[in-house]
Amino acid sequence: MQNDGKVVPLSKMPADQLGSSPVAARLPVVLLQVRDKAAQQLKESLQTLFDNADDTLFEMADRAHNNAEQNIFFEAMRDLRLKRKSIERNFLDKFFDAFLRLGQYEIAEPILTEPVSFDKLALVHNDDLERTVAIDSMVTKVVSRDGVALSQLTTRLNELIPQPLTDETNPLGPTLLCDFFLQAGRNLGVEIKVKLIILKLFERYALSDADQLYEAANQLLIAAGVLPDLKVLPSRRSTDRSARSNADSETRRAESAAMVQVAEKLDESVQEVFSALQELLAHVRGNLTPRPDSAGEVRPISSQDLLRLLSHLQQYVPRAETPDDFDLRAQLEQLIARVSARSGKFRTVGTIDEDVINLISMLFEFILDDRNLPGSLRALIGRLQIPMLKVAVIDKSFFSRGSHPARRLLNEIASAALGWGGRDDSQRDSLYTRIEQIVQRLLHDFVDDPAIFTELLVDFLAFTSDERRRSELLEQRTRDAEEGRALAELARQRVQQALNDRLLGKTLPEVVVRLLQEAWSKVLLLTCLKHGEQSIEWTAGLQAMDELIWSVEPHEEPDARQRLLELVPGLLKSLRDGLSSAAFDPFATSEFFSQLEALHVQAFNHVARTQEAGAEPASVELPVSVAGEGPSMMAVVEEIVLVAPGEQVQSEPLMHLPEDDEGLLQVGKLRLGSWVEIQEDEEHKLRCKLAAIVEPSGRYVFVNRTGMKVLEKTRMGLAVEFRRGAIRVLEDSLLFDRALESVLGNLRKLKG
Repeated sequence: MQNDGKVVPLSKMPADQLGSSPVAARLPVVLLQVRDKAAQQLKESLQTLFDNADDTLFEMADRAHNNAEQNIFFEAMRDLRLKRKSIERNFLDKFFDAFLRLGQYEIAEPILTEPVSFDKLALVHNDDLERTVAIDSMVTKVVSRDGVALSQLTTRLNELIPQPLTDETNPLGPTLLCDFFLQAGRNLGVEIKVKLIILKLFERYALSDADQLYEAANQLLIAAGVLPDLKVLPSRRSTDRSARSNADSETRRAESAAMVQVAEKLDESVQEVFSALQELLAHVRGNLTPRPDSAGEVRPISSQDLLRLLSHLQQYVPRAETPDDFDLRAQLEQLIARVSARSGKFRTVGTIDEDVINLISMLFEFILDDRNLPGSLRALIGRLQIPMLKVAVIDKSFFSRGSHPARRLLNEIASAALGWGGRDDSQRDSLYTRIEQIVQRLLHDFVDDPAIFTELLVDFLAFTSDERRRSELLEQRTRDAEEGRALAELARQRVQQALNDRLLGKTLPEVVVRLLQEAWSKVLLLTCLKHGEQSIEWTAGLQAMDELIWSVEPHEEPDARQRLLELVPGLLKSLRDGLSSAAFDPFATSEFFSQLEALHVQAFNHVARTQEAGAEPASVELPVSVAGEGPSMMAVVEEIVLVAPGEQVQSEPLMHLPEDDEGLLQVGKLRLGSWVEIQEDEEHKLRCKLAAIVEPSGRYVFVNRTGMKVLEKTRMGLAVEFRRGAIRVLEDSLLFDRALESVLGNLRKLKG
């Protein structure tokens, strides 16, 4: 093989060049052996860590206090599974780099987290503090337990490398191993509580066997003649390790005994629950593969054989769009009859398995009739009957443990489907597609290993969590907008009242009425929203309106002329400043002030003529302008109604219902987060969630599954819809639990 001209093999580089290049510096062969042997053990430890991480995190999720905390652990499981290979690779890369630096004349100091002093705790982020404390604890345990072997290893390594090494800068020391692991997992998008759990796993599966790392490394160095006579102090291997081994054995035996007791109690609990179910199911037993009339050999089918028959049927489950009903019991009976005919011996299903089949069939009968689920998704979920039956045959805790992965997967799918409005084939969204993928995966891949349900549950929770975060963000924006709108509505009503108090029943120049209604109302609205009704700014805005109205009305007071002279300059300035702050059209503002100037000139002249003539002022308003003779006047005879731009006055039926009306009582039962189905017309139904009740207007705001506003109703409007049966509240409790409760109720009635 011909080498590239720019590439020189290390073995052929000049000795002086090899020695001077820090990157190409050679490590002694024995150091390479130490590195490779340690890397192999660390790699196996990491693999064991990740193999056990799923079980640990799932157990933590099972003990979580709420769904939010549970979702944190499920998302962490998914993130860890996706980034596992990357973390393993990055850890080993950093480990090899640290050994490479040992052969350099300038050892690069590793970036370590500085110890946290108590006088600086206020400057440290809580997460960083918790992580630092955890690492310090891990390092301290290793040093106190295996410090002698680590110190001997460091002393021997110093004989082989050009720069001094300490236990803290030793690549095999706990300080750097923890640092390598932290850096390798830096991209994990998990919360601090999960990171601490993963660190604990690293301590359990990697650092707990650090003595083996140091023992193997020291033995290799001794065999190579590196300080073979170094005084050997008692190590874990010879003394304390045996004592610890005995103590660990006792601990493990105690833990195993405790776990056995717990398992036995759980098994007893599961058996008690299933036995109680069997008592109720006895009344429907015998319909599946009844015994033949003629006496003959009857051979029960084992649970394992039943699983094989179900796996065969699983491949022929019709698609959700197929209208034909799929009767599992009938299909299974036909299949067993064919098996019996082929073998010449009558085959039957055992009592326990028959009870499981009957119970699952009744549960899915409830699910397929449940109107809380949209029809399309209900049919899709119905295809899970055989996979769920197989799980129940394998594991009877399916009926008694609410956190069972298969049972929870069914509940999570149903919860997510609650707000799905239903679409035709060309409009199916990501939720339908994801549920369809889960169904197809179970029908094609699930044989007898229930672990597939845990995997699918984790992935589905991650998917719904992403969707929920997006919808909650949009929903919060919707709520904020509605609350802002409610405040604006209150301010608008206050401005509307102020205008009607001053204008209703008066006849004023048209330009003044239009200015107050169309322009000054906006100034007052902004003032009310920004400063409130008790502010000086609000009072000043009302005063400017009062002064404007007074300035264009006819007056007979002796001091009217003087007051007008004093009033107008300040009034004009207030009007200009207010209209400017509200960004009112400057051209319209200029036109208004031109007309207002003419009105004020006429007012001055009118007051002057009245005072000079000593005559009574006219008791009628100025005549309507004709060909420029006077201002156009407007009589305000109807209440002014201010409507926001792009908004229409609600046209819901105005009716008053007594407080004990059934419709109002049903509205009172609605809570934030309630899902409802509204019959829009004969063909279309709308599924939406109550996102906000806006006070004091009492508007009920509904959003769809994505958090977008789709409906707004008043309390009375909702009551009317309830009275005519157009609204139905959807049940959002867990589907499986609801189905089981219904089936048990029916079985109790049958038994009674």
